[in-house]
Amino acid sequence: MTTTPPHPSPTGRFIADCRARIGFDLLTGTWTAVVLFGLREGPRRPGELRAAIGGISAKVLNETLRRLEDDGLVERHRYAEAPPRVEYGLTALGRTLLGPVEALGAWGIEHGDAVVEAQERAERRREGTGDGRTLDYIPTGRHHEVDME
Repeated sequence: MTTTPPHPSPTGRFIADCRARIGFDLLTGTWTAVVLFGLREGPRRPGELRAAIGGISAKVLNETLRRLEDDGLVERHRYAEAPPRVEYGLTALGRTLLGPVEALGAWGIEHGDAVVEAQERAERRREGTGDGRTLDYIPTGRHHEVDME
């Protein structure tokens, strides 16, 4: 019987070819999780999916769908009709990512305000210094960053 180790690698580090990196890499695309979530209720035509998502260009949606298709998470169905019709739907593998995507969305709902507040503080710091940092020079010639708040 084979068991999964508690860490991504025997050393507990996320090395370049670690299997956990595959999951992290899949969700780093700006629109990946949104597109997967948009397909959760079944196949959709690109125009329907784009309208449901909002704020995504046709080009970016197409690129995202093709990448997800290459990853085995989405399948493209082309119908031999006039005019031609194409739909995209989740594969069985793609459906397995819905749980993590929904969990990440729930985390965003719960903690989103705190993240936005931190981003706004950082923006105010950047605006105050021109380059995003305030440096306090110490007589030793070394310097450290100073929080402006």
